[in-house]
Amino acid sequence: MSEEFKEKLRQYSEGTLPEEEREELESELAKLEAYQQYLEEQMEREEQTSGRWTKADPEGGAAPGPKKAKRKAKRREKSIIRRGKWKARITNTFTVFSALLIFTVISSIITTVFYNTGDRGDTYSDVVSSAIAVTRPNTTVRLSSNAHYFFRLELTGNLLRQVGSESIQVGSYTQNLFLGRGNPGEFNWTDERNGSGNIFYYPSAKGTAGRGDNSDQWKRLEKLPEGTVAEAYLSLDHLYTTDELLKQLEPLNLQPVWFGADAGSSTRENDVVVYPLGFPYQPMWHKDDMKKSEVTTTKTGWFSSVSSYSSVSPSVEEYGSGELRDANFIKTLKLLQQHQTLAGRAVHINQLDTSLAYLEQNGVKLYGTVVTGPVKELLKLREASWVSHMQVGEVRLWNWQE
Repeated sequence: MSEEFKEKLRQYSEGTLPEEEREELESELAKLEAYQQYLEEQMEREEQTSGRWTKADPEGGAAPGPKKAKRKAKRREKSIIRRGKWKARITNTFTVFSALLIFTVISSIITTVFYNTGDRGDTYSDVVSSAIAVTRPNTTVRLSSNAHYFFRLELTGNLLRQVGSESIQVGSYTQNLFLGRGNPGEFNWTDERNGSGNIFYYPSAKGTAGRGDNSDQWKRLEKLPEGTVAEAYLSLDHLYTTDELLKQLEPLNLQPVWFGADAGSSTRENDVVVYPLGFPYQPMWHKDDMKKSEVTTTKTGWFSSVSSYSSVSPSVEEYGSGELRDANFIKTLKLLQQHQTLAGRAVHINQLDTSLAYLEQNGVKLYGTVVTGPVKELLKLREASWVSHMQVGEVRLWNWQE
């Protein structure tokens, strides 16, 4: 700040600056915050000086005219300072709001491009739904994805279980992703018992010893009305291949819905399966499993066209195709292994690498299954030699279709 300008400020504060120069100076003060700060300091010094002078000589002083002009100039100075401050605040607020709006628009574009490139959104949804299907017996989720600004993707869906011939909702699931990195998945069960899990026992040389008496479960089935359907968690007397177990179930008027696979010691403690790992009766088909058929091409212009097609999944025998089902299970675990961080945030999978290596080396062998159907049909399993333990799950009124 030049000495000449400081002199003008001094004259302005004393009220002796000519009118033309005063208007020019006021215009500069409204724009330059540094000059306003200097003026405030100058005023404070003058007020301190004036206070000391008044205290020392309250009778003497300048003529009334200069004092009145000086007070008027000070009020004008304060008004200019206030206007300058509010103008600066409004400008800063508008700048921040504009920057936030621009960033929101840009982040929305980047989010859409990121999750649509390479079908990332569909892949993440497939990983999460598959992780739930292999770790939660008779539990599936139909996920829908919703991309948000700030690089987020929300996955939501209803948790379903098959009881009888119907899929019933037992809760909901939500998981948020940030650039592909998932937050912990949230299970909201309609009944707390739905999330507690059911017990499978691993067959051993001890047979059923040490597993306790499960006669209370059979008694529970006996007390249920005949016109009801239920799900039952069955532990087997020894390990079965998928085809062998399906042959055992074929004569029964029951529907298998999930199979528990032996994945090594990392999934169990003693004879109790603590971390179940298995696959649903309906295979978990992935995008590259589907076969395109009925491809049709429609021209939309001279140089453009749109192709549409339908996808068909591989055919599976109702009580067979064990090799195909096993291969689908292993392929699904490899998908989870590729996205192990996301899968581990969706559900707890204990030592996935170790379990997958065990399955590839020893093959898929089953220790248990979940079946559903009429209560009177489930009661027949009490005499089945291949069933070592049973636990009752969900129960509903009759909805069975023969």
